[in-house]
Amino acid sequence: MALQGLTIGQAAQAAGLTRKAVRVYEAKGLLPKAERSTAGYRLYTQDDVELLTFIRQARTLGLRLEDVREVLEIRRGGTPPCDAVRDLLDARIAEIDATVNDLIALRENLADTRRAADDRPCGEPSTVCSIIEDA
Repeated sequence: MALQGLTIGQAAQAAGLTRKAVRVYEAKGLLPKAERSTAGYRLYTQDDVELLTFIRQARTLGLRLEDVREVLEIRRGGTPPCDAVRDLLDARIAEIDATVNDLIALRENLADTRRAADDRPCGEPSTVCSIIEDA
């Protein structure tokens, strides 16, 4: 009897991913190795599609593959991973807050440099451009 299942393209489409992403997740051990058809094609189950959908949703929230792996390992160990997910989300929020603060500081520096550029005559002696060199 031949194996029944979804091709990689069908599984990827059902989960809202690319075929490449499915291969990456399988290679990194986030998704169990797929069964193979007699012709050697990967065959995926509905459970695989649900797992792929979970991974896509976790990635949409900014979780890294290593974070997803941690959550999956906890779940596979029989424990609900909610506490770990809360901790991971808190860590990502803190990282994003730090990035936002860095970007605000960069924007202020750029705006100050741009304002100062209006008062600087072009062609002043400089290595390349005094606007950047004196920032």
